[in-house]
Amino acid sequence: MALCLAVSLVHVVMVFLHVAPPNPVSQRLSRQVTAWVYPLFEQNWRLFAPEPESVNRQISARTAHTAPDGTVQVSTWFDLTAVDGSAVRHNVFPSHTTQNMLRRAWTSYSELHGADDVPSTERALMMQKYLRNIAAQRVAAHRRGTFESIQLRVITTPIGPPAPVSGDRPAAATPPAALDTRLLPWWKVTSDGN
Repeated sequence: MALCLAVSLVHVVMVFLHVAPPNPVSQRLSRQVTAWVYPLFEQNWRLFAPEPESVNRQISARTAHTAPDGTVQVSTWFDLTAVDGSAVRHNVFPSHTTQNMLRRAWTSYSELHGADDVPSTERALMMQKYLRNIAAQRVAAHRRGTFESIQLRVITTPIGPPAPVSGDRPAAATPPAALDTRLLPWWKVTSDGN
């Protein structure tokens, strides 16, 4: 009981220091506060002023395994976004986490990394590990076998205009083309998740 109360109190103080205006205490403890809050307790205003998505992202993963004879076996691409979409569609009460974990991990990763995918800060490295761990857990849950490396591919496609309400305007003949295909580097995966 005392441990639960202590953890709750620490959590409330850390989140308060994170959302409070800058002050000497929050500045002195900024590293600890950031480590506590990100990536699980991130605070933002998107609940009140959401930014509608203007693109669809298909996040896929493939794995690599070294066979006993030394050859590297690479799997086919596995669509992580489709798995998330299916979990939401077939659940009467889908969780917010199910709907947004992979998407938010990718958004944070892409905001913190340049085109070279090299992390330049501790937070960028943390988000890289977070994205890698989400992908590795999702692939391991749906595919058999072991793997030592994982690679992600993100295909970004613009969201087309809504269908016309009346039959006055002709519908677009072709779907929008992909804006971007980003292939991330291979990341090592270990049994302890690091």
